[in-house]
Amino acid sequence: MAAAFRALRVLLGLFFVLAGAAKLTERLSADAHRHMREQFVRFAEVFPLKDFGFAPAPGPYLAAVGAVEAAAGLLLAFGPQLLQEISNFVLSVVMIGAIYTLLVLREPPAMCAPATLCLGLLLLLNVRGHGAPAKDKAE
Repeated sequence: MAAAFRALRVLLGLFFVLAGAAKLTERLSADAHRHMREQFVRFAEVFPLKDFGFAPAPGPYLAAVGAVEAAAGLLLAFGPQLLQEISNFVLSVVMIGAIYTLLVLREPPAMCAPATLCLGLLLLLNVRGHGAPAKDKAE
């Protein structure tokens, strides 16, 4: 079972690396990057911290989310356990923010499905993705 969770962690991490890279550069897919730039104009309008005076510009917002997804995805896939856990938490927060944004914009439920699935898999890894703690030799 540990091998299945390890495989899931690597695949999910690589998915986030790819998603982050698509936000950072148009070399992977110019159409997808252009679409995300357009979407982040809308996303910036409903940024959760906007009520507290922090309203990011769409371009830097897109770049920040892309960089966080790429870095955290890399650490989730190949980092040591502590960094895997931290990156899992960071990616979970990003997915919660994505779901919040889509719900505030009243997007159809199908638009929330990918972020919801990713959040569910991240939570599964967080709860069940690590082996049992090592027992002391004294026991």
